[in-house]
Amino acid sequence: MVRIMAKRRVRFTFPEQLITEPLIYNLGRNFEIITNIRRANVQERVGWVVLELEGAEDEIDRGLEWMTEAGVRVDPIIGDLIEG
Repeated sequence: MVRIMAKRRVRFTFPEQLITEPLIYNLGRNFEIITNIRRANVQERVGWVVLELEGAEDEIDRGLEWMTEAGVRVDPIIGDLIEG
């Protein structure tokens, strides 16, 4: 089976109750995705991060679905623009 490798840029916005959870670490570990943080602003009540994800395309899709189900807002980035 041939897996399609991909790079995808996204922005995660975390609700207050999830800011201290190791979700990005778990995303990389559970779905075998490389998570390169490009920008972030994490404070006590607000948290967002712009990442470049690298890995098998189906694993990235599964990982993003998992993040959404956990309560994280996921916005794709096209070029330099954040969608959503």
